[in-house]
Amino acid sequence: MVQWVYERAVASGIADRILIATPDQEISDRCRAFGAEAVLTRSDHPSGTDRIAEVALTHPADVYVNVQGDEPLIDPASIASCADPLLHPAPCSLLPDLASVWAVCKPEELDNPAVVKVVTGLDGYAMYFSRHPIPYPRNARALPVKKHVGIYAYRREALLSYSRWRPTPLEQSESLEQLRFLEHGCRMIMSEGAGSELAVDTPEQAEEVRAILAAWGV
Repeated sequence: MVQWVYERAVASGIADRILIATPDQEISDRCRAFGAEAVLTRSDHPSGTDRIAEVALTHPADVYVNVQGDEPLIDPASIASCADPLLHPAPCSLLPDLASVWAVCKPEELDNPAVVKVVTGLDGYAMYFSRHPIPYPRNARALPVKKHVGIYAYRREALLSYSRWRPTPLEQSESLEQLRFLEHGCRMIMSEGAGSELAVDTPEQAEEVRAILAAWGV
C-alpha cells in the first residue's frame, strides 16, 4: 500500500525528493526494496504533521508536502494542486503558510464524522474545519459542502512552529490537527481537487483497493 502511495507522489511530478517517513524498521526496509528513500522517525508522534516536522529538522527544504500512507488512490493531480499555491504564489498577495485540498462532499458523506468538512472565505483561505456538515443549512445552500482531502503542503517555518505549539482547544475538541494552524493565525489556502476514492483503515478496505487497482490495470 505504501508503494502505491509513493507511486502516486512520483506521478504528481512536483517533488525534487520523495521521502517515506516511518517509525517502523520493517516498513523502512520494504520501502528501500522497491527503490524508495525512507527516513526512520520517533514512534510517539501524535499526528502526521509532527512526524513531517521531525523529518524537516534534518532535511531542509522550502516546502514540504504530506501525502498520508493510507491514501493509495489519491489523485496525483490533487497532490500537485495542493503544492501549487506555495510553489507558485499569486503576485502581490500575502504568502500562505500552508495549503490543502477540498472536493465536493457527496450526499452520503454529509453526516459521516470521518469525512472532514471545510468552509473557505471568498479568497479561498480556510476559515474552519469540522466533522459536522458545515455550513449549517438554515437557508438553502448557495454552494456545495466542501470535503477536506487530507493532504497538506507547508512552508518550513509554519511546519517547525507547529511542532513547538501545544495542542489547541478546537484541535482537541474536533480531533483535527489542522485546526492548530488556524488557531495560531496561520493562513491555509485551499485548492479544489479530486477526492480519494477510498482510504485504507482496515484489511477489508485494503482488499477493496486491490480490486479497484486491478480494475484500473495497475
